[in-house]
Order: sequence, then structure tokens, then C-alpha cells
Amino acid sequence: MDNLNLNSLYDLMGGETGVRALVERFYDLMDSSPEARDIRALHAASLKQSREKLFMFLSGWSGGPSLYIEKYGHPRLRQRHMPFSIGERERDQWLWCMKQAIDESDFLPAVKEHLKSRLSEVADFMRNQKESA
Repeated sequence: MDNLNLNSLYDLMGGETGVRALVERFYDLMDSSPEARDIRALHAASLKQSREKLFMFLSGWSGGPSLYIEKYGHPRLRQRHMPFSIGERERDQWLWCMKQAIDESDFLPAVKEHLKSRLSEVADFMRNQKESA
């Protein structure tokens, strides 16, 4: 990614429009795909608030406006996700939705790969359940 240019990831994603489109597609996939059944069950019936919070978070995370921090304070992602049982299956289902949404985006290939790599790290960090052997 460093060799793309000096634009922020947010800019490379298309700014507000690109980030919002990614989030919308992500949650549309989560809401309609059998591959995301378990992760979808962890969310409220309406995904409206989840969509807005992820958009706000990704905006700041990618170098755009710090909307999430301005409204809610530090994301404390792991702490905020502790009430939910997140193991490998939930992580993998979340990543399946995100990677699908990224693949369907108009982002440059290097941006897609960077997003997949970084968001895989974030998703793995959210795991709070030990897997049974």
C-alpha cells in the first residue's frame, strides 16, 4: 500500500461514498447469506445501528473523519465485543462477508488486499472464545 501514493486509505476507498457502500454491502451479505447465519444471530433484528456504527468506525480507522470517536469515544473494540461469544466460526463468517464485500467493490487491487489483511487481523483480535479440540 505504501507505494500507491500519499492519499489516505479513506481516500483510496472513495471517501464517505466508498466506505458507506462497503458497509452496506457487508451487512446486506450478512443479512441474506446462509454462510453468515451465526454471526447474523449475534446482531439485533434491525442492522441500522450496526451499519451506522461500522461506517463511523471505518471512516476514522481508514484515515477519514473520526466520526465514531467523536460520538462514542475510543472504540475499545475488544471490550465492546466481549458480551458476544466470538470464536473461529463467528470470526470466519464476519470475514467471509467482509471479504465478499471488498471483492465486489471498485477499490484498486492493492487497496482490496490491504483491507483484507488488516481487517483479518482486527477480526481475529475480536475472538474471545477458546476453540474446543
